[in-house]
Amino acid sequence: MQNLLNYSNALYKTVKANFIFILFLHFWIISFIVTDDQTNWIVENLLVFIFLPILFFSKDVLKISKTSYLLIFLFLLMHIIGSIYAYASVPIGNVLQSYFHLLRNPYDRIVHFCFGLLMAYPISNYVRSHFKMKTRYTYILPIEIILSLSAVFELIEWIVGGVLMAGSEETYVGSQGDIWDAQKDMALAWLGAIIAMMITFGIHKISNKKG
Repeated sequence: MQNLLNYSNALYKTVKANFIFILFLHFWIISFIVTDDQTNWIVENLLVFIFLPILFFSKDVLKISKTSYLLIFLFLLMHIIGSIYAYASVPIGNVLQSYFHLLRNPYDRIVHFCFGLLMAYPISNYVRSHFKMKTRYTYILPIEIILSLSAVFELIEWIVGGVLMAGSEETYVGSQGDIWDAQKDMALAWLGAIIAMMITFGIHKISNKKG
C-alpha cells in the first residue's frame, strides 16, 4: 500500500512539473486526428517534432521560467491550430477577413507577429540566465534573434513549399498570392519582438523601483 502511495505521489509530481508539456501533447495529438489534411499537418509540424523533445529534455539546462514555458506553449498552440486547417484557411481568420473586409485570411500574419511577441521573452530569459552581458543587450539580442529565425523559417518554407512540395504555396507556405509575404511576415515578427522587449523592459524597471 505504501509503495502504491509513493508511486502515486511521484506520478503526481511528475505530471505537475510537466503539466504544460502534457497539455500541449494532448492538443497536438487531437489536432492530428481532426485535420482533413494529415500530410500538410506533418509538414507543418516537422520543426515541432525536432523542437519539442529538445525543449523537454533540456529543461535543466535551459533554466527558463514558467512564464517562458507558458509563452512558448501559447505560440505552439497557435501553430497547431494553423496546421489543422492550413494557415490560409483557419476559420477565425476567415471571420476576421470578412468582418474587417480584408483581402486575405490574416491568421498567418497574426501567428508571425505572435512569434515575436511570445518568443522574445523566453529568449531574453535564457540569455539573462546563461550569459553575462550589459543589460541593454538582453533586450536587443532577442529582437535580432527573432528576426534571424524568421528569415530561416521563411527559407525553410520556400525550400519545402517551393522545391520539395511544388504547388503547395497556398497550403504550407500560405502566401495567398502576395509576392512580399515573406518580408511582411519577418517584419511582423520583428515588430512583435520589439513590443515584447518594451513590455519586458517596463516590467523590469517597475520591479527594480519596488525593490
